[in-house]
Amino acid sequence: MGKNIDKAKGKIKQAVGALTGNAALKKEGERDERKGKVEGAVDGVKKAAKDASKAVGDAVK
Repeated sequence: MGKNIDKAKGKIKQAVGALTGNAALKKEGERDERKGKVEGAVDGVKKAAKDASKAVGDAVK
């Protein structure tokens, strides 16, 4: 859930930064969005590892 919030927050900060000419806020928004994307990727890797582990366990039975 936090990953989606970070991505949305990042997009909003980028838009506000662009509209107001605030480069620092725009950069902060880019960081927040990347953070959300990385968290999503990590979650995907965790799920894949868990699924693979379960498949190996089932195959051994």
